[in-house]
Amino acid sequence: MSTSNVDLKELAKFSELAHKWWDPQSEFRPLHQLNPLRLGWIEQIAGPLTGKKVLDVGCGGGILSESMARQGAEVLGIDLAQRSLRVAQLHAMEQQVGHLHYREIAVEALAAAEPGQYDIVTCMEMLEHVPDPASIVQACAALVKPGGHVFFSTIHRSPKAFWLAIVGAEYVLNMLPRGTHEYARFLRPSELATLCRDAGLDVEQLKGMRYNPFTQRFSLEMDVGVNYLLHSRRPVLNG
Repeated sequence: MSTSNVDLKELAKFSELAHKWWDPQSEFRPLHQLNPLRLGWIEQIAGPLTGKKVLDVGCGGGILSESMARQGAEVLGIDLAQRSLRVAQLHAMEQQVGHLHYREIAVEALAAAEPGQYDIVTCMEMLEHVPDPASIVQACAALVKPGGHVFFSTIHRSPKAFWLAIVGAEYVLNMLPRGTHEYARFLRPSELATLCRDAGLDVEQLKGMRYNPFTQRFSLEMDVGVNYLLHSRRPVLNG
């Protein structure tokens, strides 16, 4: 297992919480609340997932991976947190979810082995947890087929995000464990867009995500000042 682009403290942090991935009232509650929104956004852009080959990078306990498989996609979820992957595998077996596989492998290693093999690549809530996000983006770009879709989500490095995503979510609302996020690792949308273009991807769309603490629901919006989604595509080269 390559550890060149891994923060071992981050792996340990998520491994300690691994048994809670599928508890909708646990520290992963925000991901359960967010998942229908991000799944719907992917389907709105990429069309029906039935029969599509999908890679979920940094899949964790498999919340998004499993939901895409349920929509008929052929899904591979990858992560380097072994305990999280075991939880994902067990849950998929218990729920009898087909067309879903998991591997403990770095995305860079998979890109070297399987370039251009996937219709869709997703990398959600991961870039802010790795030392070198550019390497992740490059690998995602290498893995997707020409004309295929790459979806990212992360957090804006902005004062608004500091107050809402760290102070608000971790210290006031207790939605996340304290210390979940490190402000310096957040990426501005312009920075992520540059990483995508440098990797040969065309940036198609940016969307913000807003959480309403009263309804406990997420919604899409134009403001990308805190949590945001980015859709990119690998261009089809003519000739």
